[in-house]
Amino acid sequence: MIQLHQVSKHFHNETAIRYSDMVFEDGHSYLLLGASGCGKSTLLNLIAGIISPDTGEIIINGRVMTNESQQVRDAFRIRSIGYIFQDFKLIEDMTVQDNIDILRLEGVDVSHAAGLFAALGMQEKRNKKVRQLSGGEKQRVAIVRALVKQPDIILADEPTGNLNFSIGEQVMRELAETARGKTLITVTHDERLASYFDHVVDMNEMTSGGLFDAPSDSREVM
Repeated sequence: MIQLHQVSKHFHNETAIRYSDMVFEDGHSYLLLGASGCGKSTLLNLIAGIISPDTGEIIINGRVMTNESQQVRDAFRIRSIGYIFQDFKLIEDMTVQDNIDILRLEGVDVSHAAGLFAALGMQEKRNKKVRQLSGGEKQRVAIVRALVKQPDIILADEPTGNLNFSIGEQVMRELAETARGKTLITVTHDERLASYFDHVVDMNEMTSGGLFDAPSDSREVM
């Protein structure tokens, strides 16, 4: 279970985001809807421990993560959270398989990759370089990379934002299916994708203050 209690985040230009208290139950999927600037991506980065709130607590499985050091939060993310980034964060000049195998350097067991590639129809692309792939194929590789560690929590930031709707809908359907049984929190502005999720959250109603989506941390985060 993920809980947010009285969480707020302030930025250097004095913009502030204040979130209503939220609970994300284990094994459920959530779609966070809202226009650009309503704090959706910032929320994912807070849950992932990439950035820290200025007030409030983020509690994951009874553990107050906001009391932990950055090193501890980073280790927890590597072990327990799969993050699917809007811009994929794949290494373009490496093969699909190498983009997965590199996770071994973080101590990740990648033995489940073959089954995920098969489920997402990517098994025949494993030896291609990422730069040779279409946008939809790159997104599937990003999904495999996030799920191969068998995380308890999956965060997806606009996973269909770079795709046309028909391909994006297919990718979203595949993501929802392969993440079944996990806690899946997905950010999008496209309400047409709501049917693939257990719960839909209107982020325009869950935040207040001068709002914007903070850019992702510049570090590579796996």
